[in-house]
Amino acid sequence: MAEAGGNPITRQINAAATACRDGWAVLRRKGPGEIQFWFIALLVGIAGGFVAVGFRIAIAELQTFAYGTDDVHGLHTLVSRLPWYVVLGLPILGGLAVGIILNLFTPDGRVRSVADVIEGAALHDGRVERRAGIASALASLVTLSTGGSTGREGPVVHLAGVVSTWVSNRIHANGVTGRDLLGCAVAAAVSASFNTPIAGALFALEVVLRHFAVHAFAPIVIASVAGTVVSRLQYGDVTEFDLPVINALAFYVELPAFLLLGLLCGLVAVALMKSIFWADALGSSLQQRLHVPNVLRPAVSGAMLGAIAIWFPHIIGVGYETTVAALSGNLLLGSAVIFAVVKAAAVSITMAGRMGGGVFSPSLMVGALTGLAFGIISTGLLPNVSGSETIYALAGMGAVAAAVLGAPISTTLIVFELTGDWQTGLAVMVAVSLSTALSSRLVDRSFFLTQLENRGVHLAAGPQAYLLATFGVGKLMRPAGSDHAAPEEACWELVEQGTYLNESATLEAAMPIFEATRAGFIPIVRLAGEGQPPELLGALFHVDALRVFNRALAATAAEEHS
Repeated sequence: MAEAGGNPITRQINAAATACRDGWAVLRRKGPGEIQFWFIALLVGIAGGFVAVGFRIAIAELQTFAYGTDDVHGLHTLVSRLPWYVVLGLPILGGLAVGIILNLFTPDGRVRSVADVIEGAALHDGRVERRAGIASALASLVTLSTGGSTGREGPVVHLAGVVSTWVSNRIHANGVTGRDLLGCAVAAAVSASFNTPIAGALFALEVVLRHFAVHAFAPIVIASVAGTVVSRLQYGDVTEFDLPVINALAFYVELPAFLLLGLLCGLVAVALMKSIFWADALGSSLQQRLHVPNVLRPAVSGAMLGAIAIWFPHIIGVGYETTVAALSGNLLLGSAVIFAVVKAAAVSITMAGRMGGGVFSPSLMVGALTGLAFGIISTGLLPNVSGSETIYALAGMGAVAAAVLGAPISTTLIVFELTGDWQTGLAVMVAVSLSTALSSRLVDRSFFLTQLENRGVHLAAGPQAYLLATFGVGKLMRPAGSDHAAPEEACWELVEQGTYLNESATLEAAMPIFEATRAGFIPIVRLAGEGQPPELLGALFHVDALRVFNRALAATAAEEHS
């Protein structure tokens, strides 16, 4: 017995040696894999950075060809000097080009954007449509260069998703790896677009992946930094908005004003989002009634935008010149209000025309104008306890954008990194928190999730809702005549009662039937032609559906908390 036990020192040495061998085995088995994945994340980040920078350069070149300048910060001033027929005609020509591109290369004439990337992360193992995505990026490029009133972040994010999808398919990545690579690409693209490495990484986690799992954090940060380096090599380490005015809170007693601003910005964000959805529905209804071809829908919107731009050239493009004017306090109260309303209308027209682009930059502009208007009023009412009205413009910019994106954390950091102003953090955070808290109760959490909800994709409710749609009953049923199959007579009785499912249905349709009927199984049929009896294929058992669903929920929870 003593010999079997051995010397305590010998046992310790053997245990240490065993631990070293086991550790080396784990390192050989898992370490190189993780290192390889981080290397792939770095490459994806570099690619995402080049995608964002290339898209920005392409906009500048095409805008120079169309308007004669590549300066987005001076575009509105130049457009105001052009002949009216040029201002009117360019968006029409751009709309025609967009209509041709989308109808040739997409099955439905719809531009792919951030919402589709979120759907790809949740439902398609981190994959997005490649052909339609490239066509959407090209269409958005034309739109942003010829008078469209949207932002560049939407097409850039999806185009980066196309890159990660190609990589995921090449390495046969599973769902977790595919989603992480998608997050890497998105982080790099956002970081490179706005020179915001911190916010880019958090945007990918908060908006696209919608979790902050530790396993995804390191590769996404690596990719975000890589994208930023690519951008800074091209444009230098400069902030997107150069603010000449130093913002400072006069007193802490001024903070309650920012609570009110946050609530106002939440309502403005909801109005902006609902106006886009309303305009899209109205456009589809009018198109159907007037029998307008899909290819002409963007051109009609372009004509409307051109007509508005004759009097309000600030609606053209991403709107940086007007946003800087608002953040600098160089607009009067009436101008700020009118510009905000007109910009919201122009964004709605652009999106309703299926012209492409994103909503982040427009929400920044509308938010800055809203905040400036509120600041002018509040500082005028209480001048002795108020700071500059420009701090309200900065807080309003973040509050509206955060409510639209449904991303308070990353948007707050984006505002800081875009402006380089870290001294007004309290004001921005207070306004952002109230705006997102209010708006999330009036829409489905964000603009993107509301878009998906309108398409019947229920991501806003969480995995317990959308995972049901990922399982087809045809794959989960027990085939007729197999072991443990449902009795055929009982199946036909349920079919005669109207309790059955088509083979193409999913658990999203099955679970409510189980809940309502308390049945142990549901017959699965293949519907024949009109007047023909259905073919019984098998039955879906409640216990099988619950087992698969629970496994999916457990896998999702494991990914989000790993």
